This record gives sequence, C-alpha cells and structure tokens, in this order.
Amino acid sequence: MQADLDFRPARELPPPPPHSRAYDVDGDLYDDASPVQEDDNDDFFAGAAPNPSHNGFNSVYNPALAPPESSSLYRGDAGSVATQSMRAPSPPPGPILDHSHLRPGNQASLLSHERTLELYRANAKKTQDPDLQFEFAVFMIDASKSLPIPRLTAANVMEVERAQEKREDLVKEATSLLKRLADRGHAPSQYFLADCYANGIGTMKNKQDFDRAYPMFVLAAKHGHPDAAYRAGTCCENGWGCRRESPKALGFYRKAAAALHPGAMYRLGIAELNGELGCSKSPKEGVKWLKRSAEHATAEFPHALHELALLHERGIDNVLFVDYEYAIELLAQAAELGYSPSAYKLGECYEYGRLGCPQDPALSIHYYNIAAQQNHRDACFALTAWYLVGSPGVLPQSDTEAFLWAQKAADLGLVKAMYAVGYFLEVGIGTTPNMTESIVYYKKAADQGDKRAAQRLKSSQTHPVHQPGGANAVLLRGENEGGGKDGKDKDCVIM
Repeated sequence: MQADLDFRPARELPPPPPHSRAYDVDGDLYDDASPVQEDDNDDFFAGAAPNPSHNGFNSVYNPALAPPESSSLYRGDAGSVATQSMRAPSPPPGPILDHSHLRPGNQASLLSHERTLELYRANAKKTQDPDLQFEFAVFMIDASKSLPIPRLTAANVMEVERAQEKREDLVKEATSLLKRLADRGHAPSQYFLADCYANGIGTMKNKQDFDRAYPMFVLAAKHGHPDAAYRAGTCCENGWGCRRESPKALGFYRKAAAALHPGAMYRLGIAELNGELGCSKSPKEGVKWLKRSAEHATAEFPHALHELALLHERGIDNVLFVDYEYAIELLAQAAELGYSPSAYKLGECYEYGRLGCPQDPALSIHYYNIAAQQNHRDACFALTAWYLVGSPGVLPQSDTEAFLWAQKAADLGLVKAMYAVGYFLEVGIGTTPNMTESIVYYKKAADQGDKRAAQRLKSSQTHPVHQPGGANAVLLRGENEGGGKDGKDKDCVIM
C-alpha cells in the first residue's frame, strides 16, 4: 500500500515537563553557576495597597488559588525563605478571593481579560505566599501568549503596536516577579524563569538565551528541582550556555534520576546502551535504566516504553529475550500517552500482521490516526492509502480525504507524498486537476532526489496525462481485499 520505510525513532532529548518532585542534591555540581543579580526596579513586593474594589476573581479557575478558608493563603512560617524576605506587611484576616460576581442571580457576570488580570494581580499582592505569586507569574506568561493581536493593515498600525506593547508588558511584569521570587530561593520560579530564557521569552529580540538559562537551571537544581537538574544536564551535554562536559552532564542526569525523573533515566539508559557520555557500553545497565524510566513514563517522557519495545522485538543476548507480545503491550502504553512513533508502528503491525498481531483494519486506522494527529508524516501518508481503497464497515473510501492526508504528509516533508500529491493534482484524484500546482509538488520531490518526479516533469510536457489504473499509472487500485504486498488486507500501491 504505502511506505516500506524502515522507521527508526530519533533519540533526541525530549522536552521536560513543567513540574516534578523535589529532592536533595549534593553541592559538587554547582560551584560556578550563580546567576548575576539584576535590579529591575520592580515594585510588586513594595506592599502597595491594592484597590479595595478589586477584591473579586473571574470565572477562570486556577488550581493554585485555594478557597478562602484554606489556611495556606495566610501561612507565615519561619521555614519559608521568601516569607522572611517580604517587605509587605502581613494581610489582615479575611478572605483573599471574592467570587460574588459568579453567584447565581441578576448580578452574575463574566469578566473581561483585562479585568481578570487586574483582579488576579490584586489578589496576588494580598498574599505573601510565594506559590500563589508564582502561579500569577505563570498566568501572565500564558495570558501574553493568548493576547489577541489584530492583523496588520495600513489603517491599524497604532492598534497593533499597542497590542504588542501590552503583550511585552505582561512578559516583563511576569519575568520581573519571577526574578524576585528566584532571588528569595523559590525553586519553581528559578526553573520556570530559566525555561523562559531557554525558549526566548523575556529575552532580547525573543531569542533563546542559554547564557542566562543555564545558571538558573543549576540554581534550581541546587534547591531540589529534578526537572532543573535534567535540563542542566542537557545544557552540559550540548554546550548550551556552558562548556560541553559529559562528566558534568552525567552527574546532573544521575541527580535527576535519583528523584525518578523519567527523562533523566531514559537518557542514562541510552548512554549505557551505546557507551555515551563517558559510560562504558553496558546493555544490562542500560536496560535497567530504561525499565525504571518506563515504570514512571509520562506523556512528556514515554520514550523508554518505545525503546524497550524495540529491544524486545530483536532481543539482546544474555540480557533481554525476544517477546513480541510484551513489545506490543509497551507500544500500546506509549501510544496511549500520545507518542506518535509507537502509534505508527502499531498501525503497521495491525495492517501487515507483524509482531504476532492479527491483520485488523480498524486497529491499524485507529493507531495511524493517533500518530497523524501528532503530525507524524508517515502516518498521514498511511491514511492516504487507507482512504484510497477504504475498508468495509470501518472506513469509507474517499479520494478527497486521501488527497488531503497526502498533502499534509507532503507539507511535513515526506518526499514520496510530494510525488503522490503532484500526481493527484495532475490527474484530478480527490481534487480539481491543476497542472501548475502539480508541477510545484513534482519539483519539490525532484529537488530531494525523487527520480519518478523528475521523470514526470519531463513526460508531462510531451505526453498526455494517464488516468488512474492505466498504463504507467502511479496509482493502482485492486478489486480484491487481502491480496496486497506483505500480506496487506488491501491492494493499493503508490509506486
């Protein structure tokens, strides 16, 4: 039907999740990473009395803001570093949040975006709880991303500039608050601020700034943040904001792995398997780390499940035995977490009957869909082939859907999909024939070495267009189910 492509997952380091468990760390990795203190003249902590009229809250629920009866809003225990250094006086007894505007009746109302920010800001200033203030900073960063900016026209230049300034002001206020909290030893603020720098938020020209991010990652790791230790390890491994030092990276990974960080355990497993980061090649140790990571897999870090499945598919002498059933189980777990390579591989298994799986069109299409929704280009092209022939009782045949999925795969960079889209446009399969657009896709495919596309570019100038199923056709549609290549349950070949 489609791609006989041997897909192997790239082993790039996955991104970290926003939060994780804290743990105790040693000080041997943190001797040279104290960030430069910055004075941004922020007055958030100056103790200015909020407008008494701003005592409500909007309908957007934030889990960090507990109900008024929660004693955590008023705690001032001596163990809190941030509380000891606050300049604002303790708030008087009474509820911090007022939800009266949400009560049933004629007075109920929803608040505007700006009003929401005003109330959130006033509520955050009423409390000395660094966790609530941190949540407010995160809220402002999220709000800045969703703040609408009008489309630029000749008549609304000033309006667009004001909207952009408003977005920049929100980011500036949020990063300023994060800096103050970070200076007071609040580890989540240190980590989140470092993550902002690493992603170009609140930086010069919105460019990634690992020179500022790395020291903050290290500082957060020192204060017991495993995600920060993992990110510091990635910086040391790749030379982002620091010297490339594999031993130091290994140390950070081990600190994070001690707190059961799945990403760090996965990286250690791959390092042990392949002899990376100065490790001696030890499949046994590598498998051990991968199993630990798989036990704690999350949507952000499902990679160990997939890697273990591949290992059980082929086995490792004296370390890991071949077990197709367990491999499929691991792939299914990873697919349920949304990991597209695992979902795509399951789609192939149920399409062709591999790894002991029965040929099952419904399951094949289901898993291809999971992967395609994550923009897995081979999965998108697999759906193209399914839609071209359909599956009775499972998927109706649709040339239009076939064309759209092929176009998506082509736009994601799959060369054979570019060629297929060029042919669909040339012949008119699932779309109106358009020779101009067809040539565009043929050229894209030919530029990346597709000889068939180059041949079509030459022949299209001198020969008539061939219809589907005819001589020299790109697409062959069979009448019988189950007679395809490799035991396919459908006969559709894009050559």
